[in-house]
Amino acid sequence: MRVFVWLLRAFLFFALFAFALNNQQVVTVHWFFGFVWNAPLVIVVLAALAAGLVFGVLSMTPSWWRQRRRAQQRPVAETPPSAEAGPTAVAAHAIPADFPDGI
Repeated sequence: MRVFVWLLRAFLFFALFAFALNNQQVVTVHWFFGFVWNAPLVIVVLAALAAGLVFGVLSMTPSWWRQRRRAQQRPVAETPPSAEAGPTAVAAHAIPADFPDGI
């Protein structure tokens, strides 16, 4: 399995490298108020990818904070393990009704 993962990574690297080599033409990006940016196409694509990643992380941050606050406020249910159930058994009342999906 590890060999397959490394082969997939190598293929992805070489595909992106070939994409970068094939897109070295200079393109012009016209912004607002007459601002113009001339850069290689691959740089423009990577900048758009980076901007999308930053926007995605920033848009998810409030949700992550909310979930983290909920997890810190939730009391930990301490139930002694029963002898007949075994150490891996989970009590039915261990998951509060407010969080049916366990999150």
